[in-house]
Amino acid sequence: MLGDARFNLLDRTSHLRLSLGRQRNGQQYEELLWSPEHPRLLDATITLERSDTILDAVSSYLGLRSVGTANRRFLLNDRPFYMRSVLSQNYWPESHLAAPDESALRREVELIKALGFNAARVHQKAEDPRFLYWADRLGLLIWAETASAYEFNARAVGALTTEWMELVGRDRSHPSIVAWVPLNESWGVQHISHDPQQRAFSRAISDLTRALDSTRLVISNDGWEHTASDLWTIHDYDADAGALAERYGSAEALADLIAGFGTAGRRISAGQQDADQPIMLTEFGGASYADGQIEGSWGYSSVHDPVAFEAQVRAQVRAVSSSPLLAGFCYTQLTDTGQETNGLLYADRTPKLPIEELRSIILD
Repeated sequence: MLGDARFNLLDRTSHLRLSLGRQRNGQQYEELLWSPEHPRLLDATITLERSDTILDAVSSYLGLRSVGTANRRFLLNDRPFYMRSVLSQNYWPESHLAAPDESALRREVELIKALGFNAARVHQKAEDPRFLYWADRLGLLIWAETASAYEFNARAVGALTTEWMELVGRDRSHPSIVAWVPLNESWGVQHISHDPQQRAFSRAISDLTRALDSTRLVISNDGWEHTASDLWTIHDYDADAGALAERYGSAEALADLIAGFGTAGRRISAGQQDADQPIMLTEFGGASYADGQIEGSWGYSSVHDPVAFEAQVRAQVRAVSSSPLLAGFCYTQLTDTGQETNGLLYADRTPKLPIEELRSIILD
């Protein structure tokens, strides 16, 4: 035996050394938990010692928090938590998928929080771990996703599964990540509603994700045609705020929606049973306000001046957030991305409305 392993924790915020033994009866337990409001991280050092000699040591950090569901609510640290999320593709005009510099990753997290969001759904990319570090450090929940396959075949199944396993293994230590999304909008499994192979793949990769990491929620196919999701997640780009309020404002309307078809004409369930999973509108909004900057600009609806933009975004967010039945939402999207001019910000991160005004909309 080489020596004794010792494990010490140091609170990053107050630099107070904490005794693990004092947590057994719950003393100071709440003070240790990580959340967006209190993103407490603990420095951790493991040392291998012989007598008074340190033979080896490794240092990192961790956050203590739990994720779950109950009674159609998303739970963070065993308490209901309403998720105000934004779709975040995180492209930059000057550097595309990669951030132009390290500081841009921190600014992105700070900007999302300044807008009033407590979560981000990183869309169709494996995000830079340094972005996840700042989400850990500053307090931002993350839905982790990956790029979808182009079509369904044995090669695509193998490649996506391999990449997904590597991604989950790489990022599962980040306390900010609360959900895994291996598939989105049936991309790569376009016939999942009637193809048993594609449904089997959706279920299999969801269960594989749970086998790799049992501490987070898994979304089998975000948006519709769920097979094995821990949440019902729905995409709905209806520009009519009144229609949104009606569709998500009553238990009867939501039950009919889950049992039937969404606004995109896709079934919400592809074999998944309703077991009181929380319901979230994980893509909506998408109003394009380009101010004539980009030829061929596109959005799910269009407005042509800042007054109309403010009115539409506010009405849509209010219609969704006022629903007593939804456990959260994800607004599309943070920034303009290429021809997609439906961001709250332009691609260079200039806000289309004052930050304070956008924040008031999200927190309304």
